[in-house]
Amino acid sequence: MSFRPERLAEVIKKEVSDLLRQMKDPRIGFVTVTTVEVSSDLRYARVFVSVLGDDEQQNATLKALQRAQGFVRSKLGKRIRLRHTPEVSFALDHSIGEGVRLIRIIDDLGKGQPSRQDG
Repeated sequence: MSFRPERLAEVIKKEVSDLLRQMKDPRIGFVTVTTVEVSSDLRYARVFVSVLGDDEQQNATLKALQRAQGFVRSKLGKRIRLRHTPEVSFALDHSIGEGVRLIRIIDDLGKGQPSRQDG
């Protein structure tokens, strides 16, 4: 079975999400895999994660994930049959936090304006 980068990215996203759910490391908080980018030669995979918590918790979780890269790669190699298992790296995805922040700003703006009621 040959993989394209997009298809491999989806498979890696599913498998890494499953692996992180099974990991018992207390340093890893509530993590969600949001996106995976795979290089065109299928040698490198960058896994973007969203972590619930403040900046300190997010950084601690990211450091724990970076230390677990070898473990994740070895488990991934056993689950996905490829000639070369991609090098896995983790990065924080701030898009969910930014979305929450924008929703709060919009809500605050809506509260400050008089409501229009038809009647």
